[in-house]
Amino acid sequence: MGKEVKRFLLKTEPSEWSWEDQAANGGISKWDGVKNKQAQKYLKSMSINDLCFFYHSGTKARRIVGVVTVVKEWYTDEENDGGAVDVKAVGEMRRAVDLKEMKDLKDFVLLKQPRLSVVPVLDLIWDKICELGGGYYGDGNDDESNPND
Repeated sequence: MGKEVKRFLLKTEPSEWSWEDQAANGGISKWDGVKNKQAQKYLKSMSINDLCFFYHSGTKARRIVGVVTVVKEWYTDEENDGGAVDVKAVGEMRRAVDLKEMKDLKDFVLLKQPRLSVVPVLDLIWDKICELGGGYYGDGNDDESNPND
């Protein structure tokens, strides 16, 4: 049997690193710069093929805009005096899911610890968010092609 896929949420300010940045250049990037020890613990627990919501934070946009997958597990990143994982764009949400729409998800760590830049996502919550956003391109339910391809 295959290893169970875990799910997470990765937060980024769109002015620092946006979905458009992630989707460019083959969609692969290093996810680094995480200083909080709890958020680092979540990054360290990631495995190849785990899925992550790509969340735009900040004052103008607080919403899930896409999904990435882990392509390289935690490694030491000398450049940033810390560690990182590599992620690859899977697909954009069919409709971005705003933070306001997630307020009823009581067990969502994002709502309990909103300052963390990396949080785990329970399967039930993942499914609900996907339902709210109509899923994401690359989820196997594609009737049309991803506009970012």
